[in-house]
Amino acid sequence: MLYFEEMKTQPDFIPSGGITSPGGFLAGAVSAGIKYAPPRLDLGVLFCESPARAAAAFTTNKVRAAPVLLNQRRLENGTARAVVMNSGYANSCTGAAGMADAEAMTALTAKHLGLKPEDVLVASTGVIGVRLPMERIGAAIPRVKPSREGGHDLARAIMTTDTVPKEAAVRGDGFTVGGMAKGSGMIHPDLATLLAFLTTDAAVEIGFLKKALKKAVAISFNMVSVDGDNSTNDMALLMASGRAGGKEITAGSRRAAAFQAALNMVCVHLACEIARDGEGATKLITVNVTGAANPADARRAARAIVGSALVKAAVHGGDPNWGRVVAAAGRSGAALDTARLELHIGGVCLVRDGAPHPYAKDAVVAHLNGNEVAIALNLNIGQAAATAWGCDLSPEYVSINSDYTT
Repeated sequence: MLYFEEMKTQPDFIPSGGITSPGGFLAGAVSAGIKYAPPRLDLGVLFCESPARAAAAFTTNKVRAAPVLLNQRRLENGTARAVVMNSGYANSCTGAAGMADAEAMTALTAKHLGLKPEDVLVASTGVIGVRLPMERIGAAIPRVKPSREGGHDLARAIMTTDTVPKEAAVRGDGFTVGGMAKGSGMIHPDLATLLAFLTTDAAVEIGFLKKALKKAVAISFNMVSVDGDNSTNDMALLMASGRAGGKEITAGSRRAAAFQAALNMVCVHLACEIARDGEGATKLITVNVTGAANPADARRAARAIVGSALVKAAVHGGDPNWGRVVAAAGRSGAALDTARLELHIGGVCLVRDGAPHPYAKDAVVAHLNGNEVAIALNLNIGQAAATAWGCDLSPEYVSINSDYTT
């Protein structure tokens, strides 16, 4: 399968696993009253007990938040020890003062943990254009007590409009990969998603770590669309403690495929959870595009379909308006031949050879009215495939985003 390369065995999910499942990682969170009233958690720290190799993917939005700019600079050496993170305000479009606030958060965290400020990264999410309440943050950071059990609290602390925390961990070939993510709205990422944090206790060479993250992000977070918008704060960070020991994993080494498979598995799971928890969502939409001329075209078509407001609205209403699906694929930029298109919804064929195919409408409507909707489009011009995830578009989405700051 796409996620597991050519492995004979798949990684195993760890029940109740998360960001601190891999060895060497601690986490904790507190209520700082940044935007939300206590006791809601809104500030936390991810801490590696020893220097970790680190790689990240960031938003391609030209408007980039102070945390993104600071992290890009600090990750040039490929190492990190900790991340301090908050929800409520994004610290984006806050000018030089916002950068000073981001640096101050890392300095306060470094002092608390006995680290150097340059070893600490920062992540913020929430409303754009509002300064952080640094007095509250400064008072709260010393109250964060990282522990092996604190990962679940941290996953809750980064939630904004999310309704559930998003966590996962899997066991690989002598190592563990864990992760957590937040995201519910402003989701149509390029290079990453709103906030995703990944950890592993594998010893991984930095060059391969970067390549593995880029590949995992391409088939997971970059294939999610809730509303067609990408954030100013998007980031996916991967840290490797090396605590599991063993021979260093490099590209082409014996365990390279196993590591990639485990990382893919965690990222895909988190991506699906983000789509499922989209703002106002009532249904998870999975779009499989096959028969594309190349992988890039397969991804273009899948993302266009899952990101289409018209497709999302039709799914919400249980309307088998298949023309919206093929039209979205047609404008995606992917090469296609209309006369070869084949479309299935819920396993039922609606289009064959580019023309309507007789189908049981009641069966398709019943599928569309379920909690999970599967759309499969075969372009029939090549061998490439891709999967994208999204959600329906409901009136609740408009309600959430019409009073988000008021």
